[in-house]
Amino acid sequence: MLTLNLKPIFQARGIERPYSFLVKSGFNYHTANLLLNGTTRSFRLDHIEKLCTILVCEPNDLLLYSHYKDQQLPKEHPLNNLKQTENQKGINQTLATMPYKQLKQITSQINNQIKNP
Repeated sequence: MLTLNLKPIFQARGIERPYSFLVKSGFNYHTANLLLNGTTRSFRLDHIEKLCTILVCEPNDLLLYSHYKDQQLPKEHPLNNLKQTENQKGINQTLATMPYKQLKQITSQINNQIKNP
């Protein structure tokens, strides 16, 4: 079963009010509510494009795959790439527990990457 998996992207982007963010980005109230609650059974391609644009991500980043109880896919099936692989900590939690020296090093690498893409 494919579902929308927007929460980790909002956390990684530091978006504390996803509903307000979506409405300010041009989604109507009803659509924003459906997207965030995961109750939508279908969504339009222009919604996928808008989400990817405002969240700076790819369509695969928006989706999560979990198999039904009676369904098993072969290990090499492409849908398995959309499974949640680990219980990932948010970026803020990761940074908060990282040693200062390592944090400085990563910050330097990020700044260099931004300057020289």
